Amino acid sequence: MTIREPILHPVRISELRPTQMTVGLREVEAKRRLWREKHGVHAQEFLGKHMIPVLKGPKERFYVLDHHHLVRALHEEGVEEVLVNVVSDLSSLTRQSFWTVCEHRAWTHPYDTEGLRRSVDDIPKRVSDLKDDPYRSLAGELRRAGGFAKDVTPFSEFLWADFLRRRISRKRVVSAFEAAVVKALDLARSQEASYLPGWCGPIEN
Repeated sequence: MTIREPILHPVRISELRPTQMTVGLREVEAKRRLWREKHGVHAQEFLGKHMIPVLKGPKERFYVLDHHHLVRALHEEGVEEVLVNVVSDLSSLTRQSFWTVCEHRAWTHPYDTEGLRRSVDDIPKRVSDLKDDPYRSLAGELRRAGGFAKDVTPFSEFLWADFLRRRISRKRVVSAFEAAVVKALDLARSQEASYLPGWCGPIEN
C-alpha cells in the first residue's frame, strides 16, 4: 500500500541512499547557485518546501526517489539534514524483494555514465558517490530551453539523455556545451524523438 508519511524531523543526507547511479553535475551546480541565493529564514523556507520523496527500505534505510540533484547540491553546500516524505514503507521486505519492487514500479534507474544497464548492486550507497553523466545535464538544459515539456514519466530526463547520447558526441557536450544545446534543440523537434515523454515537435499529417 502506498502511503504519505511526512517525517517532521530532519534526516541526515549522509544516510540517504540513491536509487540511480548518475547525476548531471551541471545541474547540481545550478542548484548550488540557487541555494546560495537563499539567506537565513528563506533558506529554511526553501528546505521546508522541498521535502525529499523517499522509500523506507530494509534496515529502516531511506532511499531517495526524486531530487537527487538537489540533495547532492545541498550536501556539497554543507547542508547536513533535509526533510523527507515517505512515499512507501517497504522496510519489511528483503533486500532482493525491495529492489524487485523498485524495478517494477520504475522507482530505480540503474544505468551508468555510458547509459548501460547495470546491477542494482552497483548503485552507490551515498549521494556523494553519484557519478557525472554530462548527457543528463544536457537533457536538463534542453528542457529549460523549451526542447521538451516536463513530464510525469519516471526518469524522463534520463530517457532524453539516452536519446542525445546516441546523436551528439561526448566531446561536444563536455567542451562545447552551448553548441550541444543548439544541436539538441534541433534533434528534439525531429520525428526521431517523437516517442519520448514531453516531446513538443511538429505533428506530421
